[in-house]
Formats: sequence, structure tokens, C-alpha cells
Amino acid sequence: MSDAGWLVVFFSAVFTNNILLTNYLGMCSFLGASREMKTALGLGTAVTLTMAATTVLNWAAYRLLLAPLGLEYLQIIVFIVIIAGFVQLVEMVIERASETLYAALGIFLPLITVNCAILGASLFMIIREYDLPQSAGYGLGAGLGWMLAIVAMAGIRHRMARSRVPRGLEGAGITLIIAGIMALAFIGFNGMLGGR
Repeated sequence: MSDAGWLVVFFSAVFTNNILLTNYLGMCSFLGASREMKTALGLGTAVTLTMAATTVLNWAAYRLLLAPLGLEYLQIIVFIVIIAGFVQLVEMVIERASETLYAALGIFLPLITVNCAILGASLFMIIREYDLPQSAGYGLGAGLGWMLAIVAMAGIRHRMARSRVPRGLEGAGITLIIAGIMALAFIGFNGMLGGR
């Protein structure tokens, strides 16, 4: 079991072990939904909420149901079912609260279910043997880290729209270069915190 406190795990998940920029999980929606700040902020909030809640729910399902019954081999299936159910709930809430955000998120909202970052967070907390407070801190921190990265990318892409970019790098090329530079910056935080 990890001996790091939940606060160290939280800050580590946001900065030094950012699930998007150091583990490269959730890149498809990151690249697709970071064109506009409002969309990035909305999707980042939805991913944060989903990741924080499903990490705790999946911890409970694994530790209280699967592990005691010797059914650990079903963890991925159970985790995906819990994530899918929660995403349906989030989707209904967003549709009721803001139809414009719901329309702006489009296909990316239901795709939160298959966002590998959310499943990855649940699997990492099992692999790292986090207890409940650590899992809650990790889920929230990983979600906020993902949101921080997509909002930063949306801001950079907004500024880049008015910049001259070499013709061969327009679009996906410059976006991937920016993502790589952001990843280097976040990896530079390694060693600052003791959490895994």
C-alpha cells in the first residue's frame, strides 16, 4: 500500500503525474475538444466530475465486492459499467442545465464513457493500492489535471489562431507539438512530490 497521504496523491495527480500529459491517456477528446475555451471548460468539468466520482465508486466495487469474492478478473467490465452509468447521469444533467454546452460538446460527451483516462484512473488506484481517501484524492486530482491541460491547450490554440504558423504545421501538427511541450513542462515537476 502506498504510504503517501491523500493530499500528496492529489497534487501529484494534478501536476507531477498528470494523467493526460505524463501518461497520455485521454488524448483523443483532448485534441478534439480544445478548439474553444467554453467547450474545453465544459468537457473538463464533466471529465473531472466523472473521474472523481467513478474512481471512488470503482474503489468501493473492487474492495468491497470483487476482491472479497475473488472476482478481481471482472474489474475492467465492472469499472466500465459503473463509468457508463455515471456518464449517462452526467449527460442528462448537462442537457437539462445547458443545452448550448450539450450541443457544443456533441459526440465528446457520450465518449467520456470510453475515455481511457477515466478507466486508467480507476486501474491506477488499484495497481497503486490506494486506500479510499487516496483514491478520492487521486480521482479528483487526475480529473483536475486533465481539465487543466485541456483548458491550457484551448487558451494556447485561441492565441495561435491569430499567429502565423508554417503551412505544413497548421492544424493537428502544431497542436501535437504544443501538447508535447506541455507534457515536457509537466514532466519537469517530477520529483517535487513524493506521491506516485
